[in-house]
Amino acid sequence: MEQELHHARPNYNDILTSRTSTSRFLFYLYVAILVAFFLGMCYGLYVHRYKGKPNVEIPSNTLYNPTYK
Repeated sequence: MEQELHHARPNYNDILTSRTSTSRFLFYLYVAILVAFFLGMCYGLYVHRYKGKPNVEIPSNTLYNPTYK
């Protein structure tokens, strides 16, 4: 039984045994997380954007030259 395990071919695509594929995977994972974070922040800024000057009614007694009744 031990001889069968000894003759097993190594899997070079395994993330635990191949340091090159591990670092490449972590790099692409890092880039994907950064892109997702950037797009999420852009979406949040778009949703909460400034929608313009609102029409606010100002009482006449609080103007620079107030008028009283």
